[in-house]
Amino acid sequence: MATRAYAAPLIDAGFPELKSRIIDRTGHFYYQDKDDLLWERVRKRLRATALPDSTQYLNLLNDAISGPAEWGKLETEITIGETFFFRYAEQFAALRDTILPEIIERKSATRRLRIWSAGCSTGAEPYSLAILVNGILGESLGTWRVSIVGTDINDSFLNLAKQARFGKWALRSMPAEERERYFLGAGKDQWQVRPEFRSLVRFEKHNLLSLLDGTSPLEFTDFDLILCRNVLIYFHPHTVIRIVGALHGRLAEGGWMLLGHAEPNPAFSAMMQSLNLPGTVAYRSGSGEEAPAIPAFEPPKLPLRELAPLPPAPKPAEPTKRQILPCPAEASPKAPVSLANPQPPDALLDRVKAQANSGEFAAADALCREALAEQPLSAALHFYHGLILQALKRPHDAENSFLKSIYLDKSFAMAHYHLGLLLLAEGRSGCGRRALTNAARIASMMRDDHLLDESDGITAMDLRNLVRIHLEATTPSKPRR
Repeated sequence: MATRAYAAPLIDAGFPELKSRIIDRTGHFYYQDKDDLLWERVRKRLRATALPDSTQYLNLLNDAISGPAEWGKLETEITIGETFFFRYAEQFAALRDTILPEIIERKSATRRLRIWSAGCSTGAEPYSLAILVNGILGESLGTWRVSIVGTDINDSFLNLAKQARFGKWALRSMPAEERERYFLGAGKDQWQVRPEFRSLVRFEKHNLLSLLDGTSPLEFTDFDLILCRNVLIYFHPHTVIRIVGALHGRLAEGGWMLLGHAEPNPAFSAMMQSLNLPGTVAYRSGSGEEAPAIPAFEPPKLPLRELAPLPPAPKPAEPTKRQILPCPAEASPKAPVSLANPQPPDALLDRVKAQANSGEFAAADALCREALAEQPLSAALHFYHGLILQALKRPHDAENSFLKSIYLDKSFAMAHYHLGLLLLAEGRSGCGRRALTNAARIASMMRDDHLLDESDGITAMDLRNLVRIHLEATTPSKPRR
């Protein structure tokens, strides 16, 4: 007997007005041409409130008593919270080597440091900043008044941020020895930020649009550093310029601003000084003229590696190199351990992982080649070889390794996923999207809580959500009619 097909519920007549209210309140112009995606998220609140349509749901949002709480729940549904520690190695290198040392030296008389992480999601960014500040100030930290505030529109994200508890995915770019230095164990595959870093950070709810209508709290001003990364992509381009201008107005004299890699705009350089630092562009308060180069400072070195976490998919026109693992250390690599004596498959794979996690990628490459000579049909070894080659900045070889892994195991979801990210990073949007879609299709055939092979704890549902984020980020906007 043929299976009956069920059509997806149609968007109701009241949805356009509801959508307009959502965009007006949140600024999420991102949803302007994504009705299906927004409707899917609105439907979750319709089911939760047992309301039949958008019109009645809008009445609930307008209710003076129940509306504010429901707006908070809706905002939780429609905001995206992909974040992890030390996201974008180039920007954190600029913070560590140039920006924070310059601020600290300049503020040495007042010993007051104010930082704002706008759109902080679940808190990885402000806690990363706390670790950096702690490492730079060292023993003098106690003589400074340090304030790091993280804000977001999403109540759920803020509640998680205040708990300061993170899993493997948020710490995926951090080697185990550094994780032990900055975190306390908090259960199976869970870690909590140590108190000395938590004490520097506080969290508050804040809507960036409040900067434009005068309702933003007065204390949100006089910041030495503002980070607003991967938030502006959700706003209308004209609104983005106004928000950046308002953020500029909240900087202290000589203050710095960092935006997301995909968000620079010539208009920003017209309102602020722009500086080209290695791998990124930074902005400073002042007139819209390019600032002179700032000499590199030599602060006490942090016990941090050059981390290169996974950035979101770049625009094809300006592809950026994606590095899944930390960058190779400058020191000469250690010689790999010989595999002269045959070993069990799992032992070989574990040794390759350990060598890669130590940051010795040239040695890991050699070790992986030896392992593949012994086990040429191991899809997992080819997969890790791809990650290692990517860390060595050899994208063509990495692509071939991922393809070999997929040839040996067509259901290897993580191989499809990382191949897709690599292709997007190389500007090959169509091929990259197809590889990501293949990863999501494989994950869709598994239970939501199924842990994927070689995923470091990612479930099938996690992967589907990640793929959705990347596909949405690379979907060309439809022209408005």
